Amino acid sequence: MAGRASAQAALETRRSVLRAAAELASLEGLDSVTIGRLADRLGMSKAGVIGQFRSKEKLQLETVELVLEDFRTQVWLPVRHLDVGLPRLLAVCASWVRYAADPGYSGGCLLTQVTYDYDARTGSVHDRIAEGRARWRDTLRHDIDAAVAAGDLPSATDASRVVYGLESLAAGITPARLLHGDRHADGWALHGMRTLLGIPATD
Repeated sequence: MAGRASAQAALETRRSVLRAAAELASLEGLDSVTIGRLADRLGMSKAGVIGQFRSKEKLQLETVELVLEDFRTQVWLPVRHLDVGLPRLLAVCASWVRYAADPGYSGGCLLTQVTYDYDARTGSVHDRIAEGRARWRDTLRHDIDAAVAAGDLPSATDASRVVYGLESLAAGITPARLLHGDRHADGWALHGMRTLLGIPATD
């Protein structure tokens, strides 16, 4: 029983460190996440933090995993049960916009942040971000293709162009809100997504 409690405590500590790392990264970028800064934030020793992750790169990779899992939990899981094609695609747009507007981090959408930080780099962190985003793009293309096959979208629809447009609109929410104070950025983004899909506005 003591071993199980100890393992659970270690897991909770690891999760707390990762949450603190994600919060710091959202504000200052993933490179700002260091063992020392996290130890100070959490009132832990540096050795305690290092013992959890062994290296800064490992810490960064696990922070990226946390962000990808948050995205999946908040954007994809609530809608994955819906009919494939346009019904699920529209629901995805709505949940995606909600997440981008309030992802749970003070610095806004961390997935967008780490993408901008690492898009031109090489290495394992870049590769994991690229892999996660490529999988999301494939998911979107699947529903776009299904919507075309069902006749809900025009046969000439270019799925890659639509995916690019959806990503661009979602990525614009954080800077619009935090940099320019646009309180309606999420609504504008959703309107733009529906327009891109040829869906009449609801307002």
